[in-house]
Amino acid sequence: MTELITDQHVVSVLRPFVRATTPMLGALRDADPLGLVRRVLGSREEHEAAVELAKVDRSVVKGLESVRVPGTAAWHAMSIADRDDWWVNRVGRFTVLMASIPGIGGALADRLPIQDTLATAGQGLVLSAIAVEHGAEDPATKVRLIAHVLFDRDIDPLLATGDGDLLTDDQEDAATAEMTTDLDESQRTHGKITPKAAAKSLWRLGRTLLALGDELDKRPQGRFYHKAMGMLPVVGLAGDYLGERSALKRATKKGRTWLDGL
Repeated sequence: MTELITDQHVVSVLRPFVRATTPMLGALRDADPLGLVRRVLGSREEHEAAVELAKVDRSVVKGLESVRVPGTAAWHAMSIADRDDWWVNRVGRFTVLMASIPGIGGALADRLPIQDTLATAGQGLVLSAIAVEHGAEDPATKVRLIAHVLFDRDIDPLLATGDGDLLTDDQEDAATAEMTTDLDESQRTHGKITPKAAAKSLWRLGRTLLALGDELDKRPQGRFYHKAMGMLPVVGLAGDYLGERSALKRATKKGRTWLDGL
């Protein structure tokens, strides 16, 4: 029998997660996402596949002009919708490609939780980013947003603040620190995020969400034809990439609607 996942359990997992997204988003904001992907992957063939897949959807380059970054005058002149799109492409460019790499192995790789783990973490990252653009910077609202979009949960606002949480403050701090340890170490050692630190941090974020078990299956998914294509060796990479791009856009749309209703 599958263990019942309560709203309290969801909050205990998501509160450290949303706190850890802040430094991760800062790192991806300042990095070259596609460059990170090229250097993380393990073979020339995978490098080339990732680069080609990035060209499949031309929207991945929208909003990435160097002048349009958070904190600049050009950024403040952008509409909220344009800022949302910037984050979808900036973060999604990295997370979607990373999540789709297991698709090289076709159906065998799809039996493992790697893709769902990385993709769910990527969707959570984007939702945290657009929450700020909509004026929702507090962790409690981000917890409610992610729970609604990814897990179809309507979390009580008081519960989302950590009232009645399964974790103590010290435990929540420790869980957050564990997810950002690679970013901190990379910053101390290299003065910037490294490809290895970016990949490991994304995995740490996703691995935390594994505690929610089958709840991960509720997240926005790609279309049925993306899944069919993803079952095939090698070309499964393209299917998974397109599917996760579609899923990320659907998650963002659902998130915007929820935020607009606050």
